[in-house]
Amino acid sequence: MSATRRTGPPAEPRPTYAEVGATAGPLPAGYRHLRVRRTIGAGTDVFARAAAALLDWQVQRRSGARVLSAGGVTEGAEALLRFGPGRLSVSAPVRVVYVVDEPRRSGFAYGTLPGHPVSGEEAFVVELRADDSVVLSVTAFSRPARWPVRVAGPLAGVGQRLMAERYLRSLDRTVAVPDVS
Repeated sequence: MSATRRTGPPAEPRPTYAEVGATAGPLPAGYRHLRVRRTIGAGTDVFARAAAALLDWQVQRRSGARVLSAGGVTEGAEALLRFGPGRLSVSAPVRVVYVVDEPRRSGFAYGTLPGHPVSGEEAFVVELRADDSVVLSVTAFSRPARWPVRVAGPLAGVGQRLMAERYLRSLDRTVAVPDVS
């Protein structure tokens, strides 16, 4: 009896959903949908600071998540997000599925990997609009992937909305113009 030997790097974990990249367009059926946005300031300087912070996981960090990642946001990058204290923390492995890099829009979306409590995708995009306002948008689709989230039922959706609101508030201090008095 011979053993099969694998060569090459280990296979990457597959996303836990089929609709990879769908936050960039119409959201897929069969998931809970979320679209929220907030004006976080105005002008090109605010846009530049917000975009830089966004692509350095600051939205997640400033919202209370611990981010374990090898670096900033790049397509294909993986991160482990941890929410909550110590042994009670929840682990949420994700992979960046696309990056937005346009003159007036910047951001990214990540998708869930095995072990994440939900299955789906979340996008974070900052935009410099024609009226000079800078708007941060969070778009997501998800459904429960683990039994505690299934049992939580509608409360899981409330939790997701509350977290999205924290994400929207997260850049306020980052983009605020420093007081020079």
